[in-house]
Amino acid sequence: MPTLRVPAHPMTLQDVLDSYDRPGMVILLEGKREVEAEDQPRLRRLGIVLAERTRHFRFRSGNAPGADACFSAGVAGVALDRLEVITPYATHRSRQKLAGTTYAVDSLTLTPEVIVHTQAHPSTRRQLERYVAGARDRYAIKAAYILRDTVKVLGCGEVILPAALGIFYDDLDQPRLGGTGHTMRVCDALGIPVLDQRVWMGWLD
Repeated sequence: MPTLRVPAHPMTLQDVLDSYDRPGMVILLEGKREVEAEDQPRLRRLGIVLAERTRHFRFRSGNAPGADACFSAGVAGVALDRLEVITPYATHRSRQKLAGTTYAVDSLTLTPEVIVHTQAHPSTRRQLERYVAGARDRYAIKAAYILRDTVKVLGCGEVILPAALGIFYDDLDQPRLGGTGHTMRVCDALGIPVLDQRVWMGWLD
């Protein structure tokens, strides 16, 4: 990844464009499955704005319904070739998928760093142990979803680049829960800036 001078807390759209629109930059666009009806067009609009106003951004999502799908719909209408998704397994929501490039966790050679950061999610440790050991039953496959959320941030080996910035739609009443919360915490652990709708919705006004 290129060496950049990045603001500690980029607050404006221009900050983000100036700091991150460089080759090799991967931007996470994702969040909660439950998106307020009035917010759905705003998520799509952000995807459109970022895709239209950048040349180099690669956008990454998790192919989940809700925020992931709304953000991806906006990007895909402008720059499908710059949209990539990380899925827990190859056939995950294949009919709904919008992506120029897809990486499935079950086809990756997981790095030790991915395993360590996934273990930080307390509710999936046993499932993770079974998954890493080769089990693919309904119990073990739950770990693939958290592995996906980790890989979205860390990347994996030389195949998938790490993310540089995370833009999220979170539940502000109960923030940082579930897979979205895990993804945000991995960003925090690596010093990757995290912006939620309290920041980016202001860019659309």
